Amino acid sequence: MSLLQSILNTQNGDAVRQLAQNFGLGEDQTVSALSNLIPALSQGLQQNVSSSDGLQGLLSALGGGNHQRYVDDVSTLGQQETIQEGNGILGHLLGSKDVSRQVASQAAAQSGVGEDILKRMLPVVATMVMGTMSKQAPALGLQNAQGGGESSGMLGMLSTFLDADKDGSVADDV
Repeated sequence: MSLLQSILNTQNGDAVRQLAQNFGLGEDQTVSALSNLIPALSQGLQQNVSSSDGLQGLLSALGGGNHQRYVDDVSTLGQQETIQEGNGILGHLLGSKDVSRQVASQAAAQSGVGEDILKRMLPVVATMVMGTMSKQAPALGLQNAQGGGESSGMLGMLSTFLDADKDGSVADDV
């Protein structure tokens, strides 16, 4: 199952309903927003983990960040702490606020959801991405990873999970 599908199915769709309520959107609009934001975050994540330092940083964050709470308890998605943590995650994945703005702008053009809403939604979605990955880490073989020779295998499993349209490339999912 892809990262997008995992998030859409979180708590039997409660995460989508919670986001819709938090941002004043319909569920269809929320799904469209997620479908356009998550591939960009996946690509940022893929670029980030392409170095051993980035991969080790991700493994450390997945192991110690308690990110699962964002998908285990969807009521956390409206909290200020979630937004603050999401902004930190975005800094790691996308690098700058300018890139985050570009992601929101492109997603707005594709989804029909306002750019201002997507800018506010992006940090929350980033926490959901990390929460979902944290929850899926054991299935992806990432829970006990040490890097080194295992890095290419872990990267391959991670790439499969991040590939939204299952065509073998994360880059075209943006």
